[in-house]
Amino acid sequence: MYQGLELWPEATQPQQLFILLHGLGAQAADMVPLADRLKHEFPQAAFFLPDATYPFDGGGNGRQWYSNSGINDENRAARVAAELPVLFALVSYAQKRFNVLQTDTALAGFSQGAIMALQFSVQHDGLVGRVLAFSGRFAALPEKAPELTTVHLLHGEDDSVIAAEHARAAYARMMQLEGDATLDLVPGVGHEIHPLLCDRAIHRLKSSIPLRSWKRAMNSAT
Repeated sequence: MYQGLELWPEATQPQQLFILLHGLGAQAADMVPLADRLKHEFPQAAFFLPDATYPFDGGGNGRQWYSNSGINDENRAARVAAELPVLFALVSYAQKRFNVLQTDTALAGFSQGAIMALQFSVQHDGLVGRVLAFSGRFAALPEKAPELTTVHLLHGEDDSVIAAEHARAAYARMMQLEGDATLDLVPGVGHEIHPLLCDRAIHRLKSSIPLRSWKRAMNSAT
């Protein structure tokens, strides 16, 4: 059993599932405002807000997906990779718990949670239909883009914790690899799940047609 919060739709079987991963030193409850915003737009969705695996190195009641102590560009990818099996099990558990298909699952993360979600999209392509990365980055830029998962990069231009340049670099690499990704940068926004970023995320969820669908349509037309 995973520790966290569950939100079920009223009087209906969930049609979609959102799994929301909090940032470093935070808790599941910190993702409730995002869940409430998404729930308003997707009333038939279920939400799973797990607490991260480990107690926060900095103390208090916060949690972390991996330790940030002594982290650098040389060891970040290995630390994230070591925790991906835990996230794989968590996502699989939630899909079975709510009886929702992989294609109807969205994995959203903020900061460290976004880093986990982005690497998950590469390592486990197709296990979720969408990834929403708020104020995150790839632990290491991918050598191959996911084909079955659409990635939405959402970042504040004034982020002083994880610079917006990381989002630009991620999008550029995804385009180079012919991956399915979108990029939204909002001026005047720092390291936060800002309402304007939430608006962009909802717009992408409702309007972005996965690249694989376009390719199927083009192949059929040909």
